[in-house]
Amino acid sequence: MHTHILGFPRIGKNRELKRALESFWKNEIPEHELLEKSDQIRRENWRIQSDAGLSLITTGDFSLYDHVLDTAVMLGSIPKRFRQSLSESGLKGYFDMARGNAQKDVPAMEMTKWFNTNYHYIVPELSKNLDQGRSNIVEETRKAASLGYNPKPVLLGPITFLTLGHAESESMRWGLLDHILETYIQKIRELSGICEWIQIDEPVLCTDMSSGAKSSAPEAWKALKKSSGDAKLMLATYFGPLEDNLESALDPGFDALHTDMSRPRETERLLQNLPQKTSLSAGVVNGRNIWKTDFKSVCSHLGDIAERIGTERLLIGSSCSLLHCPVDIAGEKQLDPAIKDWMAFAVQKCAEISYLGEAAQGNENEKTNTANQKSVSARRSHPRVKVEKIRKRCRDVDENMLNRTSDFIKRREKQDLRLPLFPTTTIGSFPQTAQIRSNRLKYKKGRLNREEYRHFIKNEIKGIVRKQENIGLDVLVHGEPERNDMVEYFGQNLEGFCFTENGWVQSYGSRCVKPPVIYGDIHREKPITVDWIKYAQSLTSRPIKGMLTGPVTMAGWSFVRDDLPRSEVCKQLALYLRDEIKDLETAGIRIIQVDEAAFREGLPLKRKDWEEYLSWATKIFRLATSGVSDETQVHTHMCYSKFNSIIKWIAEMDADVISIECSRSKMNLLEVFREFRYPNEIGPGVYDIHSSRIPSEEEMYSLLEKALQYIPKENLWINPDCGLKTRDWAEAEASLDNMVKAALRLRKEHAK
Repeated sequence: MHTHILGFPRIGKNRELKRALESFWKNEIPEHELLEKSDQIRRENWRIQSDAGLSLITTGDFSLYDHVLDTAVMLGSIPKRFRQSLSESGLKGYFDMARGNAQKDVPAMEMTKWFNTNYHYIVPELSKNLDQGRSNIVEETRKAASLGYNPKPVLLGPITFLTLGHAESESMRWGLLDHILETYIQKIRELSGICEWIQIDEPVLCTDMSSGAKSSAPEAWKALKKSSGDAKLMLATYFGPLEDNLESALDPGFDALHTDMSRPRETERLLQNLPQKTSLSAGVVNGRNIWKTDFKSVCSHLGDIAERIGTERLLIGSSCSLLHCPVDIAGEKQLDPAIKDWMAFAVQKCAEISYLGEAAQGNENEKTNTANQKSVSARRSHPRVKVEKIRKRCRDVDENMLNRTSDFIKRREKQDLRLPLFPTTTIGSFPQTAQIRSNRLKYKKGRLNREEYRHFIKNEIKGIVRKQENIGLDVLVHGEPERNDMVEYFGQNLEGFCFTENGWVQSYGSRCVKPPVIYGDIHREKPITVDWIKYAQSLTSRPIKGMLTGPVTMAGWSFVRDDLPRSEVCKQLALYLRDEIKDLETAGIRIIQVDEAAFREGLPLKRKDWEEYLSWATKIFRLATSGVSDETQVHTHMCYSKFNSIIKWIAEMDADVISIECSRSKMNLLEVFREFRYPNEIGPGVYDIHSSRIPSEEEMYSLLEKALQYIPKENLWINPDCGLKTRDWAEAEASLDNMVKAALRLRKEHAK
């Protein structure tokens, strides 16, 4: 029996990769130093897996930016605008693909969410003209073997890669398959002499596969299997059940099939159809949460499987890559010990898999018995009286609480905000400078008292408001200098949340997030944002937006308790927000934005399950936002939404204004409005904030002209794609200045 994981976090225990990357981008360290640091992290990841007792050590899962981008480079699927820089400057050219090149005015490739997670991948730009590919996976695997490990390299599969890419047509997309298979076959042949197992990741199997993918997959996978030589091929799927794709997964005759069994739904059907020569890799340890595995339940499940197919055909692993959870719980010194004892990060999950392997083979020992005793099924919560009060309020929600008093047309007549045509605004956050981060840390460590810190934040807000006025924005924000994170900040002011010190997870590239942990029932003791927003409004006659994070996004970007349905957790969050929004309105704030950036990422992977999720998620948003008067304008924001397929539900949210990411797609996301008339107002993002590149006035003007082909001029707002927290002030001011100039130009023309 083998034990393994599908992948390990890349960032290092102390975010060493983040620091090395950002130093390299600033020209503070040379390329060889970055590569040395990445090699250290990679070797440490192998050591951790080996020390935990895993029999297979995963290679090829490390990346300097993104594994999908790495696959594109391996296959030579490199956009023409990057080929020269990649050829001449190596790593710098590679990073240009992900981040753009401001000096050469070259835009980055598009980035979007990885299936239904909060990880972002670089979207391949598929082309018939493939360049020469390059990859280090063979060298990395050979190095792991030389160190005495039993390596299991992982490759993102060809069907998933082509499915995720942008293509001119479906025929062109699948016409590329034979070309890229040549590279896959070459790599598999090279790897087969080094390792026992090779993992081919095809998470697309857990989605509604296109007809092209379904028809192309079996023969493509058979070609890979034929090339594997003495190595065994494992077809790996994750994030959901196979359901109607089970036959496609079993048909090619791979040596093993890995499935996500963190929530077993189809084990019986899988075992009935599993060929006699095929092993089963059971992903029983959840790679997407931070809770310990319920050993009693999982051991029983594995025992049933082993009884059916034998332990010699059983592998035990993580449900998916551990990329989606923090590295090591050992670094957490401040957590309540009782809560900490419920948790397992990547290092601990490796040990759990090893323990489960021992138990499944009947080799239970002191370690496995201890792990079993510590697995937790119950969660601590508030005192019973408070729990009952919170849950009664949830039960008492009725349909009247889900609707605004009037429809949008009547509301707009009452919202006399005196804004010009094509009003300009931002999404909320402004640059988090080194001084802001430094003073926040000083305050946290007691080196600044409360009054000193509040005085500093007020001065920051004052400066941010003045900058926006000077730029000429119409609707201002306070800039969020007091907030460390759009979810964590609110969680720190609510009961039912706790926070880690080092629970960092990669979001994209060097960008890491530290998700809050929702462990109990959620309650707000007092208003959270009112004082800061009210202060900002006192500084200007222009409207200030109140900025809040929506309930679905708060849950989506947190590690959520597993003893309540997610919809119930979101309902508790919505009720707290309903109170906060009402308090902002009472304080005189006329525009309130409730960001639901994660609304679409919570979408189930199978379309048949969409309606159930979208129905409750839409109602949750309306529960949070419908307690205000008609005179208050409610905004929401969605980034990386690919919202075309759910536009009906977004309209059902009934926000007065929605802002969406659109610039990297060149406004192509708006094509849906040719058939669906969106009833309310909309702000399609006119520039990409994830790149340091400063877009010109002409570029943004052209995008706005294109947007007007889809959106009536009286409904069009102008804003960036997302918040400006990660940019510096020079970039932010220059870009916003050009944005306002483009808006004024458009306004002048349409005034005629």
